[in-house]
Amino acid sequence: MRLHELQARGAEILMDDSAVTGIRVDECGEPLVDLGLSQRLSFDDRLADKAGLYRYVRVGLAERLSRAAETLPHGLRILVVEGYRPKALQIKYFSEYESTLRLEYPDKTDDELHSLASRFVAPPFDLPPHCTGAAIDLTLVSETGEELDMGTKINDSPEESGGRCYTASKDITEVARSNREILCSALAGAGLVNYPTEWWHWSYGDRYWALKTGATALYGFVVGWP
Repeated sequence: MRLHELQARGAEILMDDSAVTGIRVDECGEPLVDLGLSQRLSFDDRLADKAGLYRYVRVGLAERLSRAAETLPHGLRILVVEGYRPKALQIKYFSEYESTLRLEYPDKTDDELHSLASRFVAPPFDLPPHCTGAAIDLTLVSETGEELDMGTKINDSPEESGGRCYTASKDITEVARSNREILCSALAGAGLVNYPTEWWHWSYGDRYWALKTGATALYGFVVGWP
């Protein structure tokens, strides 16, 4: 999907919306696979855990990432930053961000803070995409490993970036906009969907993907994984 199409859609549904959390999941039983086995992807250790779980995603997502990587212009590669995320870590991220927002917006109610937090971190008990193996945080790098200008750093919050983390933000340079176009074209063309408040977050098979595509959600919490 092109950036202007994302912009034209207006207000986006957040992860905590009942339109997302109310979607039924028909778990398909696909295993997690190690993206580290792929020769088409590069990896970053900024969010790496000791067990290397960040490199794992569901088979369906892995196949589509590989397909997307094949369509990139010559000299560009996908840099994987984080795939699977343990539930305990999701709880930590959400709690910390919600606490930060509480200090910044002391007049907000608990429900309002919860919704604000869900712009940036999925609520931990409503099948967050990373915890199902359905989501990936990524960016683009050159052949020499240099990250392309995407307008913000990965994981810059709406507050830190002044809203430039939103995929369709107009407050970025033409270079950054062009690079986002390349990323969007490759990933959307391979069947992934973007969470529009985070240009780096893409998924396949989760509830948000199901909402955007009209398909059936495929992935719940992974049995036997933390």
